[in-house]
Amino acid sequence: MFKSLVLKASSTRKVFIVAHFNQQRGMHSRNKMAMEYIAKGWNALKEVDRVIDYCEPRDKRLIPHLKTAKDNFEMALEVDNTNTHARYWLSRLHLKYHVPGQCKAIGAALLVEAADMGDADAQYELGRNLRIENEGVDTDQQAFYYLEKAADQLHPGALYLLGAVYLTGDCVKKDIDSALWCFHKASEKGHAGAAIACGSLLVRGYELPPSITKFSLKKELTGRKLRKKSGEPKPNPIQLAREQFENAAKLGNDLGFRWLKRLDEEEKRVLAA
Repeated sequence: MFKSLVLKASSTRKVFIVAHFNQQRGMHSRNKMAMEYIAKGWNALKEVDRVIDYCEPRDKRLIPHLKTAKDNFEMALEVDNTNTHARYWLSRLHLKYHVPGQCKAIGAALLVEAADMGDADAQYELGRNLRIENEGVDTDQQAFYYLEKAADQLHPGALYLLGAVYLTGDCVKKDIDSALWCFHKASEKGHAGAAIACGSLLVRGYELPPSITKFSLKKELTGRKLRKKSGEPKPNPIQLAREQFENAAKLGNDLGFRWLKRLDEEEKRVLAA
């Protein structure tokens, strides 16, 4: 009897494992198919973005591409209703483009759904829109909530905006350390504006918060030991600021070149004196 119970339990477990595996395989298959539809829709939308600056927004020649993008994003949602990327891109179509069947209410609803489901791009877009398009209604706290959620996922745009909020003390207590942390992280993600903001604060004498320096301590431990042995001084804020401006310049930001030129001129003036 005991043996039969063991065999029954084993067989049940095998059935469960197979069922669970099939379920996971089905989810993977649906997700893969949805991503294929999203890729097709995104390519069509990219073609629209390529030419939209050279024609009218309602140009009839754009309609086939817009309709292709809309159909593919909708198909992606039909295949996988939990796909946040499809929701986000479909919301952008309804909110930004003159697509056939456009409805801004649907676009806003899809954007909120995607943001609440954890899509960082949707959270950033929603937070940004709540800050600039509140129509007299105080939505700063809602905007801060979604920007913070996107920043938690290291979204560069959200980090930059959150840094600006902390820097100005808009709807939160002014906190330069938090602003610097956000700008520095956004700069690491390739945001030129954040690199300029971070560098300009360092030039003014502010120091990077300990959370950043402690995080990079292990990486730089060997380098610091070598510096101590050779007697090389620790990097000063101006050197750190120069690195930020160089990052911005590499990204093609004109302010980065201007700041580097200004630093070079200041160094020459000091040496001449």
